[in-house]
Amino acid sequence: MTEPGTLSVVATPIGNMGDITLRALETFREADAIACEDTRVTSKLLAKYEIKKPLLVYHARSARSASSRVLALLAEGKRVALVTDAGTPGVSDPGTDLVAQARAMGARIEAIPGASALTAALSIAGLHTHEFLFLGFLPHKKGRQTIFKTIAEEKRAIVFYESPHRIEKTLASLVEILPAGRTLAVCRELTKFFESVVIGTASEVMTAFAEHPEELRGEFVVIVSP
Repeated sequence: MTEPGTLSVVATPIGNMGDITLRALETFREADAIACEDTRVTSKLLAKYEIKKPLLVYHARSARSASSRVLALLAEGKRVALVTDAGTPGVSDPGTDLVAQARAMGARIEAIPGASALTAALSIAGLHTHEFLFLGFLPHKKGRQTIFKTIAEEKRAIVFYESPHRIEKTLASLVEILPAGRTLAVCRELTKFFESVVIGTASEVMTAFAEHPEELRGEFVVIVSP
């Protein structure tokens, strides 16, 4: 009977292609297939390092059917690398369910660590974040106000991701609910050419972006100090 294979959970660059690790490249070269969110994004990364492998589409909308294909390969003893478009799979990105299913069937799970917007933002914020609560992406509508109430009352630092379409509304909500003395760090376009960090009260940060609307682009990591 064939022993189940290995699922390698591989972190990929969040912006700067140079942040790929040597171990990640080695894993890609040894993999029998790579499960990814968008084949176009992953193909560009692989092409840069002259790596050619079969690609399987795996994202939130195709999770069930895609999982079946990955699990079938693992059942044959194959090695599959799991990646997302950027960052670490399973951290506000697809992958958690697949990892659980692969472990349940007896496959070996290995972490190939690397870039993460969460840790990158924490490292350059300069705030007291030795203890923090990570919320991922905030809900679009349902439960949003409850989340903001939690943020206002939480005694630990809070970290969450936000899109350019909602960052202004989010900042406006933080202005309304945060008590005096709470500091924000809004990290934008991490590792990219236009990387920036804006630090201040919610009002100060909102004003900074109002004065520079051209910076309301890209992905944001928001850190609320204790």
